[in-house]
Amino acid sequence: MFSKSLMFPAGKNKDGLGEFDPGDQFHYKDKKEAKKDLKSGIGKLVSLQDKLYAFDRYSILIILQAMDAAGKDGIIKHVMSGVNPQGCRVVSFKAPSVRELDHDFLWRCYRELPARGMIGIFNRSYYEEVLITQVHPEILNKQQLPGFSLKHDLHDFWKHRYEDINAFEQHLTRNGTIVLKFFLHLSREEQRKRFLSRIENPDKNWKLSMADIKERGYWEQYQEAFEKMLRHTSTDDSPWFVIPADKKWISRIAVCDILVQTLESLNLSYPVVSTEQHQEIEKAKELLENEQ
Repeated sequence: MFSKSLMFPAGKNKDGLGEFDPGDQFHYKDKKEAKKDLKSGIGKLVSLQDKLYAFDRYSILIILQAMDAAGKDGIIKHVMSGVNPQGCRVVSFKAPSVRELDHDFLWRCYRELPARGMIGIFNRSYYEEVLITQVHPEILNKQQLPGFSLKHDLHDFWKHRYEDINAFEQHLTRNGTIVLKFFLHLSREEQRKRFLSRIENPDKNWKLSMADIKERGYWEQYQEAFEKMLRHTSTDDSPWFVIPADKKWISRIAVCDILVQTLESLNLSYPVVSTEQHQEIEKAKELLENEQ
């Protein structure tokens, strides 16, 4: 339902994010109607995830990128609410450690990739390396990159990073990892309202810091970085989906719907039981029924 309308086309050069409305609610009249579809979608997702785990050929990597307060945590909590925890793992990436800085920028994410049959969720990801580092390029000095200097023109540097990311995701796709990338498109005004809500609710004060407010001051620079990210890394195999995030109930149903569509397209099935296995099952049944 949502996949085509929210997909950021590969090689797109015009309009970009301007074509996507962060407040869009599509055909839904209200939150109640969307929540009904979300419940149905979660039911399908539970069944499909069970088959994904048993089929053991593919893995799903969900990448969530957004400005602060866009609802990443809420999507994980609500969309994945019925999924078997044994088949799903969430990894949140914050500032890299000293050890991580001694490796290439993809290393810390590569070692957290989901195994076959699993759904992995990256709350932020290697894309931070073409987002926050574009807004604050001085961060790159900590990475000890050979020949790197902020005094140089960084055009080729960013070009190479986009190329590395695309090659990395192509490698994952060829080996059975389906990469689903969601950019939660939040408006500046809605972020302001959510920050104020966190301040006014004592139970949510812990979710806000002055660092969040300071980063809000770079809003335009971040929007430009997101635009570049979408243009350079939305590919035919691993496209970006631009999810309207001003209404949380819309972003949740959209992500759930795209995930369900993707899993359905894989034609998953439970393993076929061989004749020998059937015979063993019948023998086991007989033994159990004859127990005293």
